[in-house]
Amino acid sequence: MRILAIDTSLPAVSVGVFDSETPQALVRETVPMQKGHAEALMPMIERVAAQVDGGFASLDRVAATVGPGSFTGIRIGVAAARGIALACGVEAVGVSALTALAAPLLFSDEAQIVAAAIDALHGNVYFSAYAARGRVLASPRIVGIADACRLLGAGQVVAVGSGAEALREAAKELGQDLAVAERDPWPDIAAVAKLGIAADPQTAPARPLYLKAPDVTRSTKPSVLARAAP
Repeated sequence: MRILAIDTSLPAVSVGVFDSETPQALVRETVPMQKGHAEALMPMIERVAAQVDGGFASLDRVAATVGPGSFTGIRIGVAAARGIALACGVEAVGVSALTALAAPLLFSDEAQIVAAAIDALHGNVYFSAYAARGRVLASPRIVGIADACRLLGAGQVVAVGSGAEALREAAKELGQDLAVAERDPWPDIAAVAKLGIAADPQTAPARPLYLKAPDVTRSTKPSVLARAAP
C-alpha cells in the first residue's frame, strides 16, 4: 500500500509518501512552524508528490493527524486529506496525534509505559498512555497534569510531547518515576504513515479530534447584519 501522510496538528508541517513494502520513506519533508500551516501545506504536498513515480495517481490511501492540537492546523490537514482522497478515488483515514507521538517508543525491548502529553494550557494536557506493544491504558483526553500522573500508576514511564516536562515535574511531587524522551514535540511522519496503513477506515475516519472547545470569546457588539438592519 502506498500512502500519503499529513501532519499539521502541532508546531510543524510534515508530509511524506510511504510504501508498506519499503521500510524507508519514498520521500518526506518536515518544516517546524508555529503559524502558517495553511500556506505551507499544499505546496509541500505538491513537492512531495512530484518526487514519487506516478505522483498522486500512485496513492492507495491518505492519512492525516486529526488531533488533538491546533484547531486551525487540524482543520487544514483533514480538509487536504479528504480532498486529495476524493480526487484520487482512495480512502482517507485519521490518526491520533497522541498515538503518533507515542508510537516510535512502543515497540522497544523495554517494558515501559509510554505517556503522550501535549500542552493544553491552564494546567491541562491532552493525554493518552500505552503499555508495551501499543495496548491502550488511557484513551485520548484532556486532563489536569497531576490527574494525568495518577492515571499512570506505578512502573517505569517515559513521556513524550510538549507536555512531557510538566508531567515529569508533577510526577516528582507524587513520588513517581517518569522520564522524558528526547524527541520533537510533533509526530514523526513515518509513525503517522504506519498507523494510517494499519487503520480501519470504518473506525478511524478523517475527522477532527479536538477534545475541547475552541478558545473563542463571543463578542457583545452588534453583528454587521444587526447594525445594517433598518
